[in-house]
Amino acid sequence: MSQSIYGIDLAKHNFSILGEDHQGKVLIHKTITRSKVLETFANIPPAIIGMEAYGASHYWARDLAKVGHT
Repeated sequence: MSQSIYGIDLAKHNFSILGEDHQGKVLIHKTITRSKVLETFANIPPAIIGMEAYGASHYWARDLAKVGHT
């Protein structure tokens, strides 16, 4: 089974998240607050996460890796 892929649009307060499975079916498409990012991703199976190059990208990559994502 292939991993799901998620994209995060990083922002100051609200983050947009879009996730698809290996067949292209949308799993999640919503906007969440900064404080809910780790809580949201801790409750989904390990996945590949893509994000834009931004000052805080490395911070988020480390925290998301701690909960099992690539």
